[in-house]
Amino acid sequence: MITSKTILQTSKISIGYSNKKEQTIIASDIDITLERGKLIALIGANGVGKSTLLRTITGIQKTISGTIFLNEKNVHQMNALALAKNLSLVLTEKLPPSNLTVFELVALGRQPYTNWIGTLTDEDTQKVNQALALTQIEHLASKKHYEISDGQLQKVLVARALAQDTPLIILDEPTTHLDLLHKVALFKLLKKLTQETQKCILFSTHDIDMAIQLSDEMIIMTPETVVQDEPCNFISKGSFNTLFKDEHIVFDATKGKFVIS
Repeated sequence: MITSKTILQTSKISIGYSNKKEQTIIASDIDITLERGKLIALIGANGVGKSTLLRTITGIQKTISGTIFLNEKNVHQMNALALAKNLSLVLTEKLPPSNLTVFELVALGRQPYTNWIGTLTDEDTQKVNQALALTQIEHLASKKHYEISDGQLQKVLVARALAQDTPLIILDEPTTHLDLLHKVALFKLLKKLTQETQKCILFSTHDIDMAIQLSDEMIIMTPETVVQDEPCNFISKGSFNTLFKDEHIVFDATKGKFVIS
């Protein structure tokens, strides 16, 4: 059901790949709802199709069937500019070589709004400065992006998405190359941003224990189903026990985390 808080909703979508000869369906009958002010974690074993799901709901990849509504419009009927004003994407890929400063990199988030020369207006500059402040990286503004750490760079990429000023931010494995300290810092930052900006942030992650503690909702993806609910409900239903097909990895509901038996 679409409410005033709903940003994105899928209706019975099937995801996968198709060419002239055949279709490969990875998952089907997916119904998920992304609402304002929520931090939502997408979890599942390697190769289950998390990145395919993210690429599909962001309009990069076509659905095999079903419909995706972004602010009540069909994602696959929206042009690139309309999409860029409604959702921003943070990928784990390495940045191409450049001499950009942190400020300039964050300012790239304003591209949907600037003229063809890319000149920043006062409002654009204000949005960039707000993004730097929200992510607490103002002190890095004049540094070249290659002079900062991986943890700091991840914050810069989040700031760029914030500067883009979309109601929905989607991150694909944002903690992959970070140590524990920077993982915790990034998770807490994402949680804080959803509360302070009322944006919805959806991120895929392998850091399941941390996601259980900090997410408002989770989407569990297995080869059989894709289910969305609150972490406490998944714990009470025993849903986390279906994630890994290994008798030595079990979910301890009393501790709220995975243990090795």
